[in-house]
Amino acid sequence: MSLLPHLQCRPDQIAERVLLCGDPARVDRIASQLQGCESLGQNREYRLINGHHQGLPITVCSTGIGGASAIIALEELVQAGARSLIRVGSAGALQHEMALGDLIVVEGAVRHDGASLAYLPPEYPACADIRLQAALLEHIAASGQPHWHGLVRSHDSFYRDDEQAVCRYWHERGLLGADMETASLLTVGRLRKVRVAAVLCNVVAFEQDVQQGVNDYASAEAAMMAGERLAITAALHALAQ
Repeated sequence: MSLLPHLQCRPDQIAERVLLCGDPARVDRIASQLQGCESLGQNREYRLINGHHQGLPITVCSTGIGGASAIIALEELVQAGARSLIRVGSAGALQHEMALGDLIVVEGAVRHDGASLAYLPPEYPACADIRLQAALLEHIAASGQPHWHGLVRSHDSFYRDDEQAVCRYWHERGLLGADMETASLLTVGRLRKVRVAAVLCNVVAFEQDVQQGVNDYASAEAAMMAGERLAITAALHALAQ
């Protein structure tokens, strides 16, 4: 059996339930919440493992930065039989009330990525699967931790000369956060008729002044790691439903 071209593993190694993350290092932190983990290998930004949650097989795959590499992973995973996929990622806040470590359960995404536009026109919405959303929200709400539910913006660069103005524009229109992969995954996942959702941990405060940032620095890492752990457990809960 030939290997998947970019993921470099066999199609029969991929589970129907998949947890996606951008950072390959996050795969290890996800593995700590699974049983019976085994490595499937690593090629470029794609690192894959298999494990079990509540007796169900789960594949974990990192996608690197950006929608283009995320879609490559999605396409090959779906070709191999993946049917429910949840992104556990990070985002920058677009609202002042959002604290570091707060979670966003994505309802939909503004498609400012180039990757999804290679597939479909901008009028096509990027919407998360409603059943996966509900399961994510159920688990996070039961934890009692602060969380948000709504729209985000996915884009291809945060080093634009007008970045502050762009963020302010979408802040004023009620968007919760910004990342670089979610819109691509939601759009192409819907096109391929699979269930896709995303839960994002806030790692950048919106328009935070320097003094406040210094004051918050000591507790920031702990809050963000706690948020990530909750995002992982919520995603596993949702995949098991």
